[in-house]
Amino acid sequence: MAFPERFSNLPDYAFPRLRKLLDPHPPGGDPIAMTIGEPRHAMPEFVGPILAANLSGFGVYPPNDGTPELLAAISGWIARRYSVAVPEDCLMVLNGTREGLFNACIALCPEVKAGKTPVVLMPNPFYQVYAVAALTVGAEPVYVPATAATGFLPDYGSLPAEVLDRVALAYICSPANPQGAVASKEYLADLLVLAEKHDFRVLADECYSEIWRETPPPGLLQVAAAQGADPERALVFHSLSKRSNLPGLRSGFVAAGLECMTRIRKLRAFAGAPLPLPLQRVAEACWQDEAHVTASRALYQQKFRDADRIFAGLQGYQAPGGGFFLWLPVDDGEQAALKLWRETGVRVLPGGYLSRDVGGDNPGKGYIRVALVAPQEETYRGLTLLRDCIYG
Repeated sequence: MAFPERFSNLPDYAFPRLRKLLDPHPPGGDPIAMTIGEPRHAMPEFVGPILAANLSGFGVYPPNDGTPELLAAISGWIARRYSVAVPEDCLMVLNGTREGLFNACIALCPEVKAGKTPVVLMPNPFYQVYAVAALTVGAEPVYVPATAATGFLPDYGSLPAEVLDRVALAYICSPANPQGAVASKEYLADLLVLAEKHDFRVLADECYSEIWRETPPPGLLQVAAAQGADPERALVFHSLSKRSNLPGLRSGFVAAGLECMTRIRKLRAFAGAPLPLPLQRVAEACWQDEAHVTASRALYQQKFRDADRIFAGLQGYQAPGGGFFLWLPVDDGEQAALKLWRETGVRVLPGGYLSRDVGGDNPGKGYIRVALVAPQEETYRGLTLLRDCIYG
């Protein structure tokens, strides 16, 4: 019995790989999990009461695109956050951003671009769904280094014109996972100009946008509006997982131009899984409330200040501008993660598990990703153990 070849070169997903690396060895201390980006701050207090009040909603099929009330709440939040008016027919509710990032590629990537196989651009390292989406539609994924030399953001403009002319979609993540780099307004504006010149769309993964150190990161929608870009060039994806500490809610949204959204909505009508109605009611309240977001952000900001003190003087340490990861330089990510686990019980992710080898080089190999999601005291202890073990 035959199986698809297009997925045959996929490595194991990052966390099964990590379990194979670490689990055969006993931890060197009480385990401290700093691997997965799963928020552990308190979820909003209103979640339980709203859910309880709407339990009967599990007895009906939910609206596929989102309830009018939830779409209005999302549109209102976009207007407050980015000063951009997005009509509700240019929005769709998602089961988390991963679903949207995957299905948008299926809905929008053409079979042929410039008479050849289309290209999907993505940073390297990157959120792994980008590559799987490209492979699913038969496109060629092109992994563009996002290293210290490029400010930890991909320099798509440096690619040859013959590659850019084949690009159908380009993924960008800001604040970046895993490095925490924030794309400036100028960076995003240049990317939109490049997209116009070479006729491709930009898919902006902005799920970490509300976790920042000093200044709110700019968004693709506000940059596109400011320069009068074609609205069909810019798609943005947001989530309540990080913003509201609700990864289990599986609630996010995509905003796009009307033509793109019509195609995305049509595909989802056939193959999507709409968010249950009680969860949509919770999401509606989350997008309307900023107090819980502000309180959670303050906790992350304190943990970043702790990290700055702990790693002061470490060559190669760069304080991230947003998100909740540290991207720490090491000689070898796997060796560092194994040493740290065996000697301290601190569990981190090798950076190479988030990257692909290109020309014999994996830009994540010399890093570990450290998630600052645990309570402050536990995070402080884990970072101190990490420093003393790896850099002491």
